[in-house]
Amino acid sequence: MKEETFQTPFSQALLTSVFVGFITCIICLVFNIVYRDTTGFHYGNSINVSTLIFGINLLFVIIGLIYFIFMNSSKKAEIIYIVLFIALTAFCVLKAESIINPQNEEEALHLRGLLLGLIIISGIGSLIIPLLFHNKRFRDAVL
Repeated sequence: MKEETFQTPFSQALLTSVFVGFITCIICLVFNIVYRDTTGFHYGNSINVSTLIFGINLLFVIIGLIYFIFMNSSKKAEIIYIVLFIALTAFCVLKAESIINPQNEEEALHLRGLLLGLIIISGIGSLIIPLLFHNKRFRDAVL
């Protein structure tokens, strides 16, 4: 017997990614607070509460659209999606590692650490989307 659902594949992909984005955003905000308190890093004004909230949630809406497009393209789309986002996360980590500031190396080191943490948390979040998309309990309880 086929299960009855009122969600289309598009809405399931989008709502799953928005949910994961919301949880990822909360984790990133907690990481931001803990990292800044433990390291004493209070610079990097471009990474603040507002940019984290809007940036991460917008990012995950876009990731949900990308996931939907991949799901409709081929049978191996999920594997391609996972490999793509692992590669994209690795690329962003490498780019974040190259941040330098010759005037203040300590500030650059702390900014690098904060940015790396946020990138890794977001990368893990993007990889959770396919797991939750296919989880029946998640669909029933959240979507």
